[in-house]
Amino acid sequence: MIKKIPENNSLSSQIIPLGDRVLIKPLSSEDLDKKSKHGIIIPETIDKEKPEQGKVLAVGDGRYEDGKLVPIRIKVGDRVLFSRYGYDEVKLGEEEYYILKEENILAIIK
Repeated sequence: MIKKIPENNSLSSQIIPLGDRVLIKPLSSEDLDKKSKHGIIIPETIDKEKPEQGKVLAVGDGRYEDGKLVPIRIKVGDRVLFSRYGYDEVKLGEEEYYILKEENILAIIK
């Protein structure tokens, strides 16, 4: 389900993740390198069934366990790899963003 948000305000004032959720701007195919920084060549077959990648724009406060707040380990600005079926799509104007739980983030890409 895609939720539309009016364009008239900035993204940061429009979308604030709650709990252990994270707001991500998905990377376009042009943004994705076919070669890693360390020289590993990524085969073209990875495009068919690959996890998604994106940049973290906002994070929630964390989740509560046994009455204590467990903060999110992901930071704004991190480039992350996440499960391709574990997010909700949000549209702001023509831009598309994803909201997902921290547990659906598979890795931080350095």
